[in-house]
Amino acid sequence: MIKVFTFVVLSTFCIHTTKSQNIIPMDTTHWEINAQSYVLKKFEGKDAIYIQRGLAYLKDTKFLNGTIEFDIYLTKNQGFPGVRFRAVDRSNMESFYLRAHLSGKPDANQVTPVINGISPWQLYFGPRYSFPYDYNYNGWTHVKLVVNGRRAQIYLDYAKKPNLSWGLIREPHEGEVAIGGGGASAMHYANFSINKNEYDIVDFKPVERKPIDGLVPEWRVSDIFEEKQLDDLTKLTQIIKSRKWGKMIQVEEGTAANIAREVVLRDGTPKNTVFAKITIVSDKDQVKLFEFGYSDRVVAILNNTAIYKGTNRWRSRDYRYLGTIGLFDAIYLNLKIGENTLLLAVSEDFGGWLVTGKFSDPKGINIK
Repeated sequence: MIKVFTFVVLSTFCIHTTKSQNIIPMDTTHWEINAQSYVLKKFEGKDAIYIQRGLAYLKDTKFLNGTIEFDIYLTKNQGFPGVRFRAVDRSNMESFYLRAHLSGKPDANQVTPVINGISPWQLYFGPRYSFPYDYNYNGWTHVKLVVNGRRAQIYLDYAKKPNLSWGLIREPHEGEVAIGGGGASAMHYANFSINKNEYDIVDFKPVERKPIDGLVPEWRVSDIFEEKQLDDLTKLTQIIKSRKWGKMIQVEEGTAANIAREVVLRDGTPKNTVFAKITIVSDKDQVKLFEFGYSDRVVAILNNTAIYKGTNRWRSRDYRYLGTIGLFDAIYLNLKIGENTLLLAVSEDFGGWLVTGKFSDPKGINIK
């Protein structure tokens, strides 16, 4: 019995020692900290970083596949702490973060890519990209992320089965790793480790997402311009004629096209709007119902005439309104025989620069 007990104790000690050796110290030698404020301190028995509105990037380390683990001390205040990984640059990466203030809610957390500086959670939403979880506000929460190719899994608090399995959106490329997040509330992080030799994905069962049938499959987008230019509709034709037209953007997730794929929003200028364009060829003069969605604001223009203005921004309709994308608006288009140009001037703040739409009755028209 003594020998068995000794073996168990020594085994446990060895495992703990190995884990401890993998812990990356929370200091400025190992981390490049870009934040509004931070403090390196001892907290609740752990060497920790207390970071607010910003990210700490791990120095001299690139990550492709493996396991990332860390502890985080959550509060009930609104915050979005988490981990960024495979950051090919500081504007393009994958991320997982906790909505610390939404314990138990369906959107208590979020996985999403970051594409040209935008985290489009208003596109990547629902049980495919988040899960309900009751958070602990009186102790450390353990986060484990396993990544292998296009697959990833999250385990919280040493769960035996993954809390979430999902398919990564971005192509697999080695990149930087960071911790931190947005929101006014600071959070403590501790016990950060990376093991590039542990990347087994188990019980991989991502939630399927049903596509919306009949969507316009692609949109052509213009160059970026200032939203306030649309305030003077007498200059609308001039604004349209002065645009340069870029690539087509395709619908993703069977839901919407992501404008940020082709247009950089935060380029140091106040510009935040593009035209998304389709050409509708009608076989006669007729009126057609067009259902559509956008994020965050839109002005709809048919044949150089403004016909609709709307807002779908986060909290624009009530305090819990998310502004997620869907076919929540509709307009009747008075089409003439031949070609008709529909422009949606889409303006973005944050959360997803998106456009989508469909004709409930496409008979007698062709989209090009």
